[in-house]
Amino acid sequence: MIHLRPLSVLAFLTLVTSSFAAEPVAVDLWPEGKVPGLAAGEKEEIVDEMDERIGNRVTKVTKPKITVYKPDAESDTGAAVVICPGGGYNILAYDLEGVEVAQWLNKIGVTGIVLHYRVPRAKDGEVYANPLSDAQRAIRLTRAHAEAWKIDPQKVGILGFSAGGNLAAVASNADETAYNPIDDTDKLSARPDFTLLIYPAYLNTKDADTELTPEASVNENTPPAFLVHANDDRVPSTGSVAYYLGLKRLNIPAELHIFASGGHGYGLRPTEKPVTKWPELATGWLKTEVLSTKQPTE
Repeated sequence: MIHLRPLSVLAFLTLVTSSFAAEPVAVDLWPEGKVPGLAAGEKEEIVDEMDERIGNRVTKVTKPKITVYKPDAESDTGAAVVICPGGGYNILAYDLEGVEVAQWLNKIGVTGIVLHYRVPRAKDGEVYANPLSDAQRAIRLTRAHAEAWKIDPQKVGILGFSAGGNLAAVASNADETAYNPIDDTDKLSARPDFTLLIYPAYLNTKDADTELTPEASVNENTPPAFLVHANDDRVPSTGSVAYYLGLKRLNIPAELHIFASGGHGYGLRPTEKPVTKWPELATGWLKTEVLSTKQPTE
């Protein structure tokens, strides 16, 4: 159960979106007619609606895009994070686990790039297949626009919640491109430089607490990671533990926080549970592992 303070969702969203340094910029991931896996004749669109709890709830995406939120120039570190909202690969909790996260990142000098990846899940194939193509393309587009967006192409991370956490983990460990290259952007690396997994889902195999799924299995190229989970989460915390242990065995920097309680789907919103402190811990990790130098400003 999520407990909001006496602040309506509408008021909360107004508060968090009122202080962006600049108007967000939306960028289509794929050139028109080039979305991989889009069925012939299928309409390209994004459908959303307001949900009383999570805010903007995206119910259909066939035209993937990213929306770029920049911090104030004087605080810009040059780092960027592609944000993958959760929603079981069926919907996107776009405000709760997207826009509000970009706002938090902006406050610490990081560009937040919210990913509209394809949902609902495809009827055939792996549930993450189309979203993985979108995530890889988003990372590449971020690097391709590094100069224009004043981003260090070696400080491009990925952050995901729940199913979005699964997507972030899969993108962090994919050794191959999930789609056929279409332009020069696809010559750039699709692997993030760092990863944040917040109550990630589907990381470990069924009935095997410490065994990661093949697509989430870490290797020597996996980037450093920060992980958060609650022990009473309906998504078992063993997935986060398994991911951390995999990184530890390979001597890859990692930080894991398992809280006694907190549930699932809280995003950044304050609750009475100890897990509500995770953004402060993540900020400390980012400052230590990623934000050591500032991006020069013109």
